[in-house]
Amino acid sequence: MVFSFRRTTALLATTTLVSLLPLCGHARAADQMQIMERQIQAMQAQLASMKKEHAEEIKRARAVLARQREEAENNPYAQRGRYIGQPRPAAQPLISVRPAKAGADDGRPPSDRADVSSWSDFQRATAQDEEVTVGGIKVGFPGGRPTIQSSDGAYALSIGLAYHEDFGGFFNSGPRGSDTRGAFNSFTTNQRRLRIPFMFRYKNWVAAVTPDFGANHNDGYVGLYEGNLNYTGFRNTILTVGYFQPRVTEEDAESSNDFMTLERPSITDMVRNIAAGDARFVVGGLHYEKRWWVAGYFTGQEWGHRNASDSSSTYYGGGSGATLDSQTGGMIRAAGRPIATKDVDLHVGVSAIAAFRLACNTGTNADYCTRTTSFGQRPEFDIGEASLVSTGTITKAAQVWAAGPELGFRWDRLLVKGEYYHVGVQRSQANLPAFNFQGWYGAAAYTIFGKPRMYNIKEGAFGAPGVGADQEFNPTLNHWGALEAVAQYSGLDLNSNLNAATAGITSQNGVSYVRGGMQNVYTGGLNWYPNRHFRFMVDYSHFVTSRSVASATNVSGRSGNSFAARIQAAF
Repeated sequence: MVFSFRRTTALLATTTLVSLLPLCGHARAADQMQIMERQIQAMQAQLASMKKEHAEEIKRARAVLARQREEAENNPYAQRGRYIGQPRPAAQPLISVRPAKAGADDGRPPSDRADVSSWSDFQRATAQDEEVTVGGIKVGFPGGRPTIQSSDGAYALSIGLAYHEDFGGFFNSGPRGSDTRGAFNSFTTNQRRLRIPFMFRYKNWVAAVTPDFGANHNDGYVGLYEGNLNYTGFRNTILTVGYFQPRVTEEDAESSNDFMTLERPSITDMVRNIAAGDARFVVGGLHYEKRWWVAGYFTGQEWGHRNASDSSSTYYGGGSGATLDSQTGGMIRAAGRPIATKDVDLHVGVSAIAAFRLACNTGTNADYCTRTTSFGQRPEFDIGEASLVSTGTITKAAQVWAAGPELGFRWDRLLVKGEYYHVGVQRSQANLPAFNFQGWYGAAAYTIFGKPRMYNIKEGAFGAPGVGADQEFNPTLNHWGALEAVAQYSGLDLNSNLNAATAGITSQNGVSYVRGGMQNVYTGGLNWYPNRHFRFMVDYSHFVTSRSVASATNVSGRSGNSFAARIQAAF
């Protein structure tokens, strides 16, 4: 455009000079001067008009560029169709690298689940991290997870890892009286989790598949953690159908990569397994905002529950080929965040869960089936030991439900939280009483160095400490990652209607009380994060239980200690 303008200007000047030559010999000097002045003025006017036109063209071009820039920033894939099939510009390299934006990474561990987020959130996440473009295919690590996607971002595949290897044992935990020894190893190991989350995305449609090669208490069991389809096109909303872990209770909403201690408190594990837990069929969704979070799901059977080959397995309750009618239930959880500042977070919430209809299994009579339930918990160290407190089988169970409040408070580097739940069992026969159980826990964590635990609005729960890029473990630079100290107390009461036991009252098809025992566990530990992807955990626990008539390992009451460690990798 500049070249054209200069060429036009030179042409006008040359034309003007040539037109003046005949006048030099036929007009007087004054006339010639006037003619020249008029022609110069005409030329200047024409030049001014051309400059104005040129300025207008520049202005219009800048406006077009500004609109294109704004469109690219708001929706970088809007013009996808315009470029499909067009040849690559010669100046564009086959391989290009875009560095990560400064301060984009908070250094917190990736989730143990597939990354299910909206397409816009996914685009923002990929825009924050370093990205390599190879022949039109983009490769990056949004959220610390290896991800490949098409050039327009419409198609994407990510692969993750949740690797938890536990080792340790019990001491001073021997049986009393007539108790059997139980599997209380002095030292053993357990592949607690070995999940490989896969996320398959087409825009706002996401399929999540996560096999688990460590899905058992006894090391070496292969199962499924999740397999579901999700739609994320509505603002801050995820709709899900398939095998999934519904987020009930604050502790259960957290990724296992974020746990304070190796295991969840006994009561939250017991509550979630009523009609939620891992690999449960669900239809429902969740929605979140900065100040509140809500989720609700209809739930069905657990994955593999009707598989006869899974009978007696400790994985997700075990399977049974005798199931004639699968369980149905549901859950709802709502959480609020009335205080949310840089140094203070207050979390309040409530969770409720119910099995509306328990699974119906055939007994000795093939034409008749029974609906039963039971509860039992290990002393919060999962390396294969038996449950010390247990209700045994509760016959003629119609519905099971649980509900309770959540509370959490963070002040700078200190986090304190706790939950309480009441559990009820309704019976299907009029002269059989209902049973009621309860449990609670309180926990605290203090981040000694590194980024403290913060609130995760997408989970409605608190996440793990973070390790910034300038804090990753490097002794030569005096960088040590993040370290936190944790403490937890939990209680569980599986006794119900003991006054009936004292009076010797019984009823048809079973007694009217349950002596499942009480359990208290005291835990302290340290968690060290050299970077966002790795963690080393050490826990010491002391447990005390009262007798349980349904547990052969705890007929007389039992106490003991455990020392455990975990190595964790998360991608």
